[in-house]
Amino acid sequence: MTSANGIIIAAPASGSGKTVLTLGLLRHLSRTGVAVSSAKAGPDYIDPSFHAAATGKSCFNLDPWAMRPSLLAATAAATGAASTVICEGVMGLFDGAVMEQGSTADLAEITGWPVILVIDAGAQGASAAAVLRGFATHRPGLTLAGVIFNRTGGEKHQNILRNAVATALPDIKVLGCLPRQQGLEISGRHLGLIQAAEIRNIDSLLDAAADLVSEHIDVAAIMDLASPLKTDNVPDAAPYPVQPIGQHIAIAADEAFSFCYPLTIDGWRAQGAEISFFSPLDDQSPDESADAVFLPGGYPELYGYRLSSASRFQEGLRAAVGRGALVYGECGGYMALGKGMIDADGARHAMAGLLPLETSFATRQLHLGYRQVELDTGGALGCGGLLGKPGTRYRGHEFHYATVLNESPGAPLFKCLDVSGNDLGLAGLADGRVMGSFIHLIDRVGDENG
Repeated sequence: MTSANGIIIAAPASGSGKTVLTLGLLRHLSRTGVAVSSAKAGPDYIDPSFHAAATGKSCFNLDPWAMRPSLLAATAAATGAASTVICEGVMGLFDGAVMEQGSTADLAEITGWPVILVIDAGAQGASAAAVLRGFATHRPGLTLAGVIFNRTGGEKHQNILRNAVATALPDIKVLGCLPRQQGLEISGRHLGLIQAAEIRNIDSLLDAAADLVSEHIDVAAIMDLASPLKTDNVPDAAPYPVQPIGQHIAIAADEAFSFCYPLTIDGWRAQGAEISFFSPLDDQSPDESADAVFLPGGYPELYGYRLSSASRFQEGLRAAVGRGALVYGECGGYMALGKGMIDADGARHAMAGLLPLETSFATRQLHLGYRQVELDTGGALGCGGLLGKPGTRYRGHEFHYATVLNESPGAPLFKCLDVSGNDLGLAGLADGRVMGSFIHLIDRVGDENG
């Protein structure tokens, strides 16, 4: 069994700079010939796309709340099978689905990988050592092995930070001080950062981040801190998060439909499914031989006119339904299966019209959080058991700003609970072999996690 050495880059809070640091470290290691892979804690589609751009390899999510322990362990082991894993944390180190449950700290304890904390020291000096002490002692059993200070001033400021840690916390290594740097900011929008594919100068940005890391960070010390994965929960045979929804699954893939976990696709392939891709934005239709079509989430609201004008795409979806293929959409893909979508400027765009759904971005409403869902009878019958029988449970995530104007008539796809078990009612729609919801499925629920 491979050791799957790894480290986790975490922070006290979002916005501390851990993403740019992680990207710089990944690109630096990749371009110097070091075998490195990446992972992202929690549910996220956007940061992993930047990781993949930095390394040329798929980035896999490791989610302590949504994944069964066996799937989490198997994914971590496979990610680091022939390389060192650099795993980027989510939010603050101890922020989880409920209190600390499902947090980056949870992931660190499960994997055994040590934590390097990135602290934004732009507005503090020696007080940063007190912040570090709090995070180092908050949770016994957690290995906080090093710290990197971000947005530091000149040499005097950096010496204050280094001396404060050396005096108060001599067992924690200061691995570097990143100076304030212009030009490395990544623009954002309503679901987080813009996508890596949308940045024309992405390689220049990644190389600049790598140059910054190589100049100011002790990369060799970071690699020395990487520790083997705990292998207690690694199964002999890897489980799969979602069973294939067809023998040949055509997946929409472009800037409007990009929120698809590589682990799901790899799992479908490993279970014998053929995978093909098509671009709705380029007015491509799904492969005519596909017996299933998957429209993942993304940003269809930014491309309403192009999608409504994509006649081959929409006719291809209708043809798939006509030949009995399963057509399944998540979040943005779900909206694209509806009758219409109103964009942020109030313009309505006709969608595929395969589900009785109308959505709007003219009035935004945030829907965010983990979800526990149970497959309802209508959805189970329509998918022919490909998503499971009635009562099959999944854990997933919801994150969108769409307002539902109409979501009927039709059979519900899921019964839905929030992370605390509060009833959120019915979710999604199923009309024969066409179905979808705003829930991004992450993993099936088995005996391991309830």
